[in-house]
Amino acid sequence: MQLLYNGRLITRDPAQPYFEKGAVAFEGTNIVEVGEEAALRAKYPDAKLLDAKGGVIMPAFINAHTHIYSALARGLSIVGNNPTNFYEVLDGTWWAIDRKLTLKGTKASADALYIDCIKQGVTTIFDHHASYCEIPGSLFEIAKSAKEFGIRSCLCYEVSDRDGEEKCLQGIQENADFITYCEKENDPMLKAMFGGHALFTISDKTFDRMVAANNGRTGYHIHVSEGMNDVYDSLLNYGRRPVQRLQDHGILGPKTILGHCIHVNTAEIEIIKATDTMVVNNPESNMGNAVGICPVLPLYKNGILLGMGTDAYTNDMLESLKVALCSQRSNACMPNVAWCEVTDMLFKNNAKIGARYFPDELGVLKAGAAADIIVMDYKPFTPFSDANIDGHMIFGMTGRQCQTTIGNGKVLMLDRQLQGIDEEAVNAHILEEAKKLWGALNHCEY
Repeated sequence: MQLLYNGRLITRDPAQPYFEKGAVAFEGTNIVEVGEEAALRAKYPDAKLLDAKGGVIMPAFINAHTHIYSALARGLSIVGNNPTNFYEVLDGTWWAIDRKLTLKGTKASADALYIDCIKQGVTTIFDHHASYCEIPGSLFEIAKSAKEFGIRSCLCYEVSDRDGEEKCLQGIQENADFITYCEKENDPMLKAMFGGHALFTISDKTFDRMVAANNGRTGYHIHVSEGMNDVYDSLLNYGRRPVQRLQDHGILGPKTILGHCIHVNTAEIEIIKATDTMVVNNPESNMGNAVGICPVLPLYKNGILLGMGTDAYTNDMLESLKVALCSQRSNACMPNVAWCEVTDMLFKNNAKIGARYFPDELGVLKAGAAADIIVMDYKPFTPFSDANIDGHMIFGMTGRQCQTTIGNGKVLMLDRQLQGIDEEAVNAHILEEAKKLWGALNHCEY
C-alpha cells in the first residue's frame, strides 16, 4: 500500500470532487481510497508515504492522438524543404522522415516520446505510427518501449498507398499481426487499432484489404478531412465525401477514431453521430499546418464523443487545452464560447475514449480506478477549489510543472526524477539515432 499525501486533491469524481488537504491510497494497479489526509494516514498507518509537497494531486492526462514517429524531428531542418501548403508539409517533412525511419529509429522515437509524456503527466496515449523505411516489427518495437516506460498505449500502423503496393501491404500486415498479438497477450496496458492515413492516400481497394485483414476485431484510427485534399479527392474520384466513403467501407463505429475532421459538413456530422464514431481534435497541429479549425462547437452540440490530442505537435495536454480554447473563440469571433467544450474534451471525453479500449477506469481518482496520478508543482495565489480548477489550469499551469507521475500504480517520476530509468543512457541512444536520421535526410553527418 502507498499513500500520496500533502496536496490539494482534485479527483474529477462528482461524488467527492475536492479535498483541500487530500490523499490517495493505492495498491497494485488501482486506487484503494481517496479522502482527507488525516483520515487516510490514520487508516493506513503502514502505507509507504509519498509526499506531494503541497502540490496539486490530480488524474494523469490522456493523449487521444499522437505520432511517435515524429519524436526525433525536434529542431530538425530539412535542406530545401519550405512547404507552402498542407501536401508539401506532408511530403517534404513527415513522409520524408518516416521514409528514413528504421526499426532502431522507431524505438528511439518511442523512448523519447514516452519520457516526455512522463515528464508532462501523460500516462495513456493513442498513437498512429508510420516508418516506411522499415515497417515489419515497428509496432512491436513501440510496444517494447511502452512496457519499459510504463505508459498505457493503443497502437496502430498508418496504411497508405503513397509508397506503392508492397509498402501498403506491409502496413496492413503489421496492423493485423499486432492486433493478433494484443488479442493473445490481453495486456490491460497495451491495445491495438487498425491505422490508416488520410483518405486521399487510400484507394477503395486498400480499404477493402484493411477491412478484410481486420475482420471486425478492432476499430480504426484514421486521419479525416484534415486538409481539403481529402474532400477534393473523395468527391473527384469517388463521388462521395470522406466520411461517406468511410461509411461505405464499414470503417465507422464506436471503436473508431477520426483524427482532425476539420472540413466535415452537416451530413457527415450526422453520420459520425449515428455510428457513434469518435473524433479527436488536435488544435496546435491544425493551426501550425494552416489547415483550418475543427468545428468543435457543432460536433459537441450533436453529441459526438470528441476528444483532444496533440498530433505530436507537443506532449503537453495543458498547452493543447489553452490553444483549443483560444482557437475556438477566435474562429467563432466570440470571447465567451468553448470553455466547457474544450475542458470536457480533455478531462472527461478522453477518459471515455480510453474506456472503449482499456479495462481500468481512467481520468478520475476514486476507489477502483486506475492508479494513474500526477502531482503538479502549483501554489495558487488566488482562491482554488474544484469550482475553478479549470481556470487555474488554463491560466496558471503547464505540463512541465508536473513533479510526480504515477502510471498503473507504478511511480514513473518522483520529484522530477525518473524512476528505474538511466535517463542519460537512454538520451544518448536517442541522440545517436536522431543524428543518423538527420544525416540521412540531409545527406551529411551530424
